[in-house]
Amino acid sequence: MEKDSSIGGKGARPFQDQGLAKGRGAQYNPTNPYLKNEYVVEHQEGLDEPWERQTATQFFKEFPKTIVNEITSPDLGLSYSMNPYQGCEHGCIYCYARNTHAYWGLGAGLDFEQKIIVKENAPEVLQAQLEHPKWEVRPIMLAGNTDCYQPIEAKKKITRRLLEVLLQYRHPVSLITKNALILRDLDLLTELHSRRLLHVNISITTLDEDLRQKLEPRTSTGAKRLQVVKSLSEAGLPVNVMVAPIIPGLNDHEVPAILEASAAAGALSAAYTIVRLNGAVGETFEDWVHKAYPDRASKVLNQIKSCHGGTLNDSQFGRRMAGEGRWAETIKALFKVSLNKHFKGRSMPPYDMTAFTPRGGKQLNLF
Repeated sequence: MEKDSSIGGKGARPFQDQGLAKGRGAQYNPTNPYLKNEYVVEHQEGLDEPWERQTATQFFKEFPKTIVNEITSPDLGLSYSMNPYQGCEHGCIYCYARNTHAYWGLGAGLDFEQKIIVKENAPEVLQAQLEHPKWEVRPIMLAGNTDCYQPIEAKKKITRRLLEVLLQYRHPVSLITKNALILRDLDLLTELHSRRLLHVNISITTLDEDLRQKLEPRTSTGAKRLQVVKSLSEAGLPVNVMVAPIIPGLNDHEVPAILEASAAAGALSAAYTIVRLNGAVGETFEDWVHKAYPDRASKVLNQIKSCHGGTLNDSQFGRRMAGEGRWAETIKALFKVSLNKHFKGRSMPPYDMTAFTPRGGKQLNLF
């Protein structure tokens, strides 16, 4: 992995607690379990020289051998995922993908949103995988881990190039994002949909702008995401809205309003998940909520725990997404009533799984 000096930023140094940092979700880096050493502040009394807080985002180039991964989790209902970026500048404090940053020797906190790995050769690798003789056609989720339309995509255009490959090979794809940058690729999305190869998922967590700025600071606003749903729907594209994650004590009361607004914007379906804070995500979220909402931090954490058997995390297939217990059942009922009210008779269209062209339309050279 090499640093992309064409984008770059100042090097990171550990820092002392300086309060809630605006523009970032995580406020520090939790310990990486795969590293033996870490930087710490030895003297809280101020005997140590304070570390400078890094503000710039750094980018690193990576050249993977594969880009499409098979999904084996039985409760996801997907077949493949494909992630052109590792780490995400959106800074969503609850993001389950934070834990994967540790595998790269980085932190699940600030590193996840300040040190982004860019998979430069993703389109070429995708093409090679699609041309493998044993390739099995199933929908690919783009991205499924980190947002494929995070800010750096405006410059790198890797997601757009991936869509061009998928269109060339007539391969079904499902996109999920919370960034209005997706509208840049409306031409490709329209062509994919004309061949019944496209599903679009727009994540809308909250319509409360104050909450969004703290919870997912570098994302498009809730109002902007509704406009994206409207623009895509008016272009005839199938849009599903993900109310995810629902966080008890923070945004659970917004479910009816989000579903009503999404239906009015033209969405064809909606789904939800309840927040689960596995591994370092729980540690990072707990630190954040005490700084962002000190008056209700304990209430929020206790309500999340009530959905997961008394803990902040749950990895049990079939239960982890929807939770369990009285509070989870209340959220489920609220979502169901709102869904029936605003989305009755609507559904996402099926994919055409037969359109795949193994060699991307290229003629075989018989001579």
